[in-house]
Amino acid sequence: MRLLLAEDEKSLARAIVAILKKNNYEADAVFDGEEALEYLQTGNYDGAILDVMMPRMDGITVIQRVRASGNEVPILVLSAKSETDDKVLGLDSGANDYLTKPFAAQELLARIRAMTRSKTAQATSKLSMGNIALDRATFELSSPTGSFRLTKKEFQMMEMLLSNARQLIPTERFMEKIWGYDNEAEIHVVWVYISYLRKKLTMLGADVQIRVARNAGYALEEIR
Repeated sequence: MRLLLAEDEKSLARAIVAILKKNNYEADAVFDGEEALEYLQTGNYDGAILDVMMPRMDGITVIQRVRASGNEVPILVLSAKSETDDKVLGLDSGANDYLTKPFAAQELLARIRAMTRSKTAQATSKLSMGNIALDRATFELSSPTGSFRLTKKEFQMMEMLLSNARQLIPTERFMEKIWGYDNEAEIHVVWVYISYLRKKLTMLGADVQIRVARNAGYALEEIR
């Protein structure tokens, strides 16, 4: 699950990102409201944590513009403003939850789990195509002949492929969704992980394959 953090206090942002990554979230941090809005408009995030008082655009305006565009990404407001009116404004503007500073890491994580629970619940535990299945709870890719427990990034790529079966996914989309905008990984890392998955599919005797469209992307398709 990838989260966006918008917090202009950089030391706090680094601490929150560290907490998130330690608890198996992918996280990108931005430091002003305009950048937060730009990132959220990509549709690459499963949730967002927004400060209210940010330069260039405040968090409330970001939420209002995100909601006005039809984007229903779960949003948690994280703010030092603790008056009831401030909380009401944040929630009425479209935030899913409101947490005041200072906060305990355990409560932050609990709030994130709560606000993303409905989104997670909408996804079935397993994705399947042909004779293969991917268990979202265990990261296990299986067929009638055996199974592999995938690494985190292998799982994320296979989940994208199965969720968009028969559709071409651009290489850049994998980079944005899995590695993030600020990651220093080279784009060829996508091919490296695709090759890992193709080998595992072969070893499982899969009747589906990852098709490579040169300089375009990848698609999961049935073997004909």
